[in-house]
Amino acid sequence: MKLFNTATHALENFESIVPGKVGIYVCGATVQAPPHIGHIRSGVNFDILRRWLTATGYDVTMIRNVTDIDDKILHKAAHEEIPWWAVAMKYERAFSMAYAALNVLPPTYEPRATGHITQMIELMEKLIANGSAYAPGNGDVYLEVRKLKRYLTLSNQKLDDLQPAEDADLTHKRDPRDFALWKAAKAGDPSWPTPWGAGRPGWHLECSAMAHTYLGESFDIHGGGLDLIFPHHENEIAQSEAAGYGFAKRWMHNAWVTTSGEKMSKSLGNSLQIHEILNKGVRGIELRWYLGSAHYRSMLEFSFEALEESSVNLRRIEAFLKRAAEVTGSQPELKYSQAFADAMNDDLAVPTALASISEAVRLGNTAITAGDNAAVSGYAAEVRGALAILGCDPFDEAFAASGSAGTEALDGLIQLALDQRNAARARKDFAAADAIRDQILHLGILIEDTPQGTRWSIQ
Repeated sequence: MKLFNTATHALENFESIVPGKVGIYVCGATVQAPPHIGHIRSGVNFDILRRWLTATGYDVTMIRNVTDIDDKILHKAAHEEIPWWAVAMKYERAFSMAYAALNVLPPTYEPRATGHITQMIELMEKLIANGSAYAPGNGDVYLEVRKLKRYLTLSNQKLDDLQPAEDADLTHKRDPRDFALWKAAKAGDPSWPTPWGAGRPGWHLECSAMAHTYLGESFDIHGGGLDLIFPHHENEIAQSEAAGYGFAKRWMHNAWVTTSGEKMSKSLGNSLQIHEILNKGVRGIELRWYLGSAHYRSMLEFSFEALEESSVNLRRIEAFLKRAAEVTGSQPELKYSQAFADAMNDDLAVPTALASISEAVRLGNTAITAGDNAAVSGYAAEVRGALAILGCDPFDEAFAASGSAGTEALDGLIQLALDQRNAARARKDFAAADAIRDQILHLGILIEDTPQGTRWSIQ
């Protein structure tokens, strides 16, 4: 398996630190607003990675954190006039519901930043003791970036070109680019006691402490969105390596979801929240299929037209699996083809993997027409196994509640048209029967008359 490493800007053969086991840390939500599809794309992409690693025999430990204390959360709490912790829990639940709706597997553990203050203090004590960090006496703690052996290895920037770190008052910094590990308490804000004064953690410190707690000093993969490379991931590396940790062996970053060519963001007013899209009648399996269909390192331009086109392709695959179950009398098993495996082993090349699924569906439909049930079972097993790894198996219980509504409605409408066609044929009105068939065909639905009855499939 080859995976792209942002740190080396190259595809590399994947070898885990501990044979047979993989540790992954993914930066999760800052819970200050409902999730939009830009947020959840990361969840889907790294869920696919996790599922593929598991399918190929690895025991995967997946850690995805929750940032539940942050300037944005405090601002939202003041705006909504509710406690900061109520804001955090409100939107943490919204994220959990969105992940579940799109069949993103729960992480092995999902730590909250506020539950790991002790570990953060221990990390700061280590950094101060070895001279990498300093406490100027006002309650702040900073990492002294000019003392680092290496810095900015992900983004390839130069230290002197950076703007001052806008995370605290510059008055107490030795260098404007030093970043805050700990921020002194402000009146009315939540705070925790430390040897250097009461305050709250800096964003970067939180992830280093939690990754170390659950994955150790070195682990296999650190993931997150492209926008986190700087400053967040750069500063995670800086403070972790300054503490003597090997930290992440490989860095993986998913690209953005864009609208009209711009990164999806709340500030641009182009956020598309998950619950809003699902409330429009889009099924969770369809939205996941769309978000996971592009290569994780490629930008994904969102539009409802593209989402519908993607959904039609998924429905065609679902229709094949349903027909395969009907003709064979059983649900397909879970397998995947060598072509699918080759694509996934090539840096999770999902678009190529989807092409292998489409080819299996084509061959499977041909086998149905030929009455070769053994071949039908084989192709259906390949299709369903591949869909399971992509998190889009229509037989998955995760989609049982809401995943079948769209296909049931489609079944009903097509069956109504077929009943009218059969009635026309019974009264020998073949012109009307042919007209109904042609109208259905014009909508992309293929009708087949077989000894077992009339069947339909999406072309």
